[in-house]
Amino acid sequence: MTDLLIIADPTLMNERQAWLAALAGERRLSANTLDAYERDTRQFLAFLTGHLAAPASLKDIGNLRPADLRGFLAARRRDGAGARTLGRGLAGLRSFLRHLERKGLANSAGATAVRSPKQPKSLPKPLSDRQAIAVVDAHEQLADEPWIRARNAAVLALLYGCGLRISEALALTKADFAGSPTSLRITGKGGKTRIVPLIAPARVGVEDYIKLCPFPLGDDGPLFRGARGGALQPAIIQREMQKMRGALGLPDSATPHALRHSFATHLLAGGGDLRTIQELLGHASLSTTQVYTGVDSARLLEIYDRAHPRA
Repeated sequence: MTDLLIIADPTLMNERQAWLAALAGERRLSANTLDAYERDTRQFLAFLTGHLAAPASLKDIGNLRPADLRGFLAARRRDGAGARTLGRGLAGLRSFLRHLERKGLANSAGATAVRSPKQPKSLPKPLSDRQAIAVVDAHEQLADEPWIRARNAAVLALLYGCGLRISEALALTKADFAGSPTSLRITGKGGKTRIVPLIAPARVGVEDYIKLCPFPLGDDGPLFRGARGGALQPAIIQREMQKMRGALGLPDSATPHALRHSFATHLLAGGGDLRTIQELLGHASLSTTQVYTGVDSARLLEIYDRAHPRA
């Protein structure tokens, strides 16, 4: 924030903070997205200051041309930013300009005229069904203490068995599992809720963890705890998964989030309906879910090439 005091006048700074506050309060964007938008707009203001040889002002923002934005994207690309980073940065700038436009302080047409960088086509990398089952097995966990092994297995089972994001799994409480439920109400991105089935192995894994956990678990507090009793952090599960990659001979793409990809891919391969999978994953757009059809097609072609005698 110190840089911002130098590169922007107070009025522009206040408008930017009002925009970020609106994103957090009204649109309920995730903390990671907010951090990225804050960083992207800060970098843009720094670029604009250098570009204009004067601290950025609302007047400068109001007079932005497509060439100014293209110059910023080119500078970021020279610094090593990839297409996804540039696309996210442009999306943040467009959002900020629309915020100013609604208040009569700018025109967002210039940003709209700039095409987003072409995104590389990359498919999710799921685990095979055998690999995923091994990862969520309590007996395969590498922690020394039984309750931590049970905890890790339970979290990973929720990612694979329910298709949860790691943040969604770690937000669950003991009350969510009262009465041996067959489904969970999940609050995902943007505060949107969805109902996901809770398969028996995942529910039993959580119940085993609850029995072994040495810390008192209130109904409303975090269900999954760290070694000292505080809320479990995602980095802990990510490190445990990294250890398991070596122990189980898994690829580098085997991350906690890959279990969510595996959930979707294995459902689709088993005949699952794409629209239903979209709802289970909590995707706002079907196009986001459609990427898994590419994964399944790639898998079928791999099997064909390996098995067909004339392939």
